[in-house]
Amino acid sequence: MDAADSTPAAVPQPPVRTGRRAARRMRSASMADVARVAGVSSQTVSRVSNGFPGVTEETRRRVLTAMTELGYRPNSAARALKRGEFRTIGVITFTLSTTGNVRTLEAIATSAAEEGYAVTLLPVAVPTQDEMRGAFSRLGELAVDAVIVIMEVHLLDAATVTLPPGIQVVVADSDAGDRYSVVDTDQAGGARDAVRHLLDLGHRTVWHLAGPEGSFAAQRRADAWRTTLTAAGCVPPPVVRGDWSAESGYRAGLRLAEQEDCTAVFAANDQMALGLLRALHERGRRVPEDVSVIGFDDIPEAGSFLPPLTTVHQDFAEVGRRCVEGVLRQMRQETTEHGTTLVPTRLVVRDSTAPPPDPEARQA
Repeated sequence: MDAADSTPAAVPQPPVRTGRRAARRMRSASMADVARVAGVSSQTVSRVSNGFPGVTEETRRRVLTAMTELGYRPNSAARALKRGEFRTIGVITFTLSTTGNVRTLEAIATSAAEEGYAVTLLPVAVPTQDEMRGAFSRLGELAVDAVIVIMEVHLLDAATVTLPPGIQVVVADSDAGDRYSVVDTDQAGGARDAVRHLLDLGHRTVWHLAGPEGSFAAQRRADAWRTTLTAAGCVPPPVVRGDWSAESGYRAGLRLAEQEDCTAVFAANDQMALGLLRALHERGRRVPEDVSVIGFDDIPEAGSFLPPLTTVHQDFAEVGRRCVEGVLRQMRQETTEHGTTLVPTRLVVRDSTAPPPDPEARQA
């Protein structure tokens, strides 16, 4: 306890909310109000509010009780100015409709909280330069120390898109060249493992149900699919494209079901694989007896698909943790270099993949 507080005024009795006390509750309570009610100095209230040591448990209890009674809320802006930081990380993303974005955001929020930081979400309705400029402008107004970007990062290449000075940046699951630090799933490695698994089973080639053209993740998975087939001496079939949704996978699956030489499909995410499985079933193509299907993400429901889906597991929790770790290292000036951190994937083999139905295909 402070020396000035060693002989505090008598511990106040439970408040009667009338007269001056009621009037005080009608306005925002101040630190001085709390100090008077608790019988301590404003400095002690500040120590309790900021979690600093040097305050006895009895004094801390009185201060916290007074804060609750008065409805006192510490001035976070003032504390931020004093500390030189807001302890808030902004997250910019243009969609929460995909499994990857939602799970990455969840992991970022969890990791930030463990480090004592809050997260402010800045959604971008449409991934355009104007929307990005607006999101970046709001960063200064919302007082954040750093920002993690989960979106199509080519928008950041525009000269008209600039960040407020002093804001640290990490980009998740994209490509930022040498402008920002990047944390990415090993998209290419996961796609290679998926295609090699199907080729090792004896399939002559592998069809690809790709994600949207504007997606960097979809592009990297498609590039790795094509490169792996070519290196194995296989001719890549035409790409069939979806938009990450199960419905687009279903529509693509109706077309793929008509391809008699299609014995294996690598879907760029599990949701599209789900729609693909439905389409193949409706068209009488058995999985995996007639067509093997493999996905990407390993969503929690993948093991409950019919049949359970072979897929590439992404560690979204690790991506989120590395993003938070990256911006904190920049803020603490532990690093000034920009680079790419790849989080490994792993193949999860279930019941949706098997050797092709044609014995001759195994000898290809």
